[in-house]
Amino acid sequence: MATIKKIWAREILDSRGIPTVQAACQVSTGQVSISSVPAGASTGKYEALELRDKDMSRYLGMGVLNAVAHINNVLGPSLLGLDPTNQENIDNRLIELDGTENKSKYGANSILAISIAVAKVGSLVNGKSLYFWINFLAQKIGIKVPMKIPTPLFNMINGGLHGAGNLDFQEFHVIPASSKSFKDGLQMGSEIYSTIGKNLARRGAIHSVGDEGGYAPNLFTNADALEIFVEAIKEIRYTLGRDVFLGLDVAANVFFKNGKYKIRDQSTPMDDTAMLEFYKKLNSKYRLAILEDPFHEDAWDSWKKLYAALSDQVLIVGDDLLVTNPKRVEKAIKEKTCNAILVKPNQIGTVTETLRVIKQALGAGWKIVVSHRSGETVDHFIADFAVGVGAHYVKFGAPARGERVVKYNRLSGIEIELGQRAT
Repeated sequence: MATIKKIWAREILDSRGIPTVQAACQVSTGQVSISSVPAGASTGKYEALELRDKDMSRYLGMGVLNAVAHINNVLGPSLLGLDPTNQENIDNRLIELDGTENKSKYGANSILAISIAVAKVGSLVNGKSLYFWINFLAQKIGIKVPMKIPTPLFNMINGGLHGAGNLDFQEFHVIPASSKSFKDGLQMGSEIYSTIGKNLARRGAIHSVGDEGGYAPNLFTNADALEIFVEAIKEIRYTLGRDVFLGLDVAANVFFKNGKYKIRDQSTPMDDTAMLEFYKKLNSKYRLAILEDPFHEDAWDSWKKLYAALSDQVLIVGDDLLVTNPKRVEKAIKEKTCNAILVKPNQIGTVTETLRVIKQALGAGWKIVVSHRSGETVDHFIADFAVGVGAHYVKFGAPARGERVVKYNRLSGIEIELGQRAT
């Protein structure tokens, strides 16, 4: 039986030039795995803690040398000699060592880096592709789902904390019909993305890109971004509402101030009731497929009202509301606030805990959206993870920039490997 021989870590940079943690795991049979964890710009206050040094003499306080030291000096040594194929045992050991509810002692970034590295080396020891191994781990805890390639949510226009102060809403999505193969969906996304860029340039609009590779144009309103999508889709051979759909990650936490939502589409700030009516009008005009984080993270009553009004038409996705946290998910299921969850492993801190939340959400009949973060690396773990858990959707950003494209390209490769089982 292979055992863990060494675990070590170092500080690297993410796609925003901000430090993050990379970890490696070597087992007694010689195999070595490497993982690197992402970081978010738009974070919910109920997420597990991402440990930062707060030493202003380095990286403006954003260094992660303490998290790296925790791996090298405490967490890694505590796992030596353990079986790397027993993911649940490894993750439970990490949780016990930290001993806090939100991973605040050693940091979710250090804990997740080890958890992912162990999952990767476990697949190597067993001679399985990573997505097969993730599916095995999922089945082991009771997630009885087949592997499949998820439908991509392409973030074509970036606003909010991912943009350039240009738009209030954080992400504007183009979504291929789920009946399309991933190969065809990726082609659609690339063509629409290129067409949007050309149209923005023709208009003289600033079209630099945001954190997630989407354009960050200087438009007057959030609805203008949706009109840009409609125009681009019409220009090429696809039909809105049949071949491709639209979606939004509103990230309402960002523009919720003093009990009101202030967006450029309206001259005066709106309360929750007015905001709900605004969403109804948007959906009536654009037939949205996805609506993520439409209200702030503690507005449970407003989420319930939106769910009652639109859940039969739109996927109401919880991210900041849920933060991949079982207690938040349990409350959302009970109060009927969502019908889909955004899954981000670094919000909870281990592979096993993430799998348990997915099982919980699937049990409620929810759709699963596996997501990247705005600060990404070229680690494609979440692409394999999404296939292994049978996720319905993935959110990796625009079909541009290496840290996003590496994940789309990984799904393309898995699609070829799975063949007919990919659908």
